[in-house]
Amino acid sequence: MEKRLKILKWAKEDRPREKLEIKGKSALSDAELIAILIGSGSKEYTAVDLSKHILSTVDNDLNALAKLGIKELVRFKGIGKAKAIAIVSALELGRRRKFTLRESRPQIQSSQDVYQLMTADLMDQPTEQFWVVTLNRSNRVLNKKAVSLGGVSGTLVDPKVIFKIALEELASGIILIHNHPSGNLKPSRADKKLTEKLVSAGKLLEIPVLDHLIYGDDGYFSFADESLL
Repeated sequence: MEKRLKILKWAKEDRPREKLEIKGKSALSDAELIAILIGSGSKEYTAVDLSKHILSTVDNDLNALAKLGIKELVRFKGIGKAKAIAIVSALELGRRRKFTLRESRPQIQSSQDVYQLMTADLMDQPTEQFWVVTLNRSNRVLNKKAVSLGGVSGTLVDPKVIFKIALEELASGIILIHNHPSGNLKPSRADKKLTEKLVSAGKLLEIPVLDHLIYGDDGYFSFADESLL
């Protein structure tokens, strides 16, 4: 590495900390973000230069960097134990975040996935409820929301409320779910009529209704599985 101008001599908008504050975190390179973590470089090299060097040894692959432990990191001149711990800790937080996102945004691949997703919300419910699950382009769950809470034999649903939720979530598709507390999973005439209306509205808005599940504690009925959409 060549000796570089100290960071304090840089223009304010080019210093990693100030750059983040002025331009936002997305404007920083990986090396600049790591430089903020380690705080300072060595007598010869800036924190950014040192970070670039570390990244170059793992082909600029953050996943490879995350596999380095404290012992490997402290071998770099200018990286002491405290700085190594800061790098390891930050990358571990990133790993946990990715894991949390996968867990909180499951991918829907079948009606069974929808049934399992809604079990915690609808099992043992004594009254009828209507929910909407919003999905992104990869069919990963963006959100699930109760649209209407009704009585033992039914609940009123306003299509405008359903698609307002979908539009706010920028959903690429939605799945409808309502429960039958009686345990009878056969769709009523009203269920079929409402589904037809919502499917038509979804086509106009380019937010397709991918399925409508009737939930029961011992099973479910899927409009998609029965080719009723």
